[in-house]
Amino acid sequence: MTIQTQTHPENERQQPESCLLPPVDVTEDVSGITLYADFPGVPKERLKLQVEAQTLTIEGELTLDVPEGMEAVHVEVAHPRFRRVFTLSKELDSERVSADFNQGVLKIRIPKTAHAQPRKVSIQVE
Repeated sequence: MTIQTQTHPENERQQPESCLLPPVDVTEDVSGITLYADFPGVPKERLKLQVEAQTLTIEGELTLDVPEGMEAVHVEVAHPRFRRVFTLSKELDSERVSADFNQGVLKIRIPKTAHAQPRKVSIQVE
């Protein structure tokens, strides 16, 4: 596995307010990994993607607008912030991360470094 979710208590201390954990699917192929993170209702302007050293952090803030003169009677999304932190392996090239956002799904592509890519070795006949 080339990516690991961070769930250590020290990470929680850095984030003072409670956050939702967005569901994330991770797929791997020979050239890298792709993460699919669900951010329902989060506008692109409220998404944040940060790579520092071997740590990938994704955050989003949900904006629930209540029409003027009305109040929410029942709220199931009490924490409008999403946050996930992952530790990336040295096999991944954190300098070449790319991301797309479409219909509430953030797609993050992280290629493997050149030395971690499979390569074909030619066989010499003597």
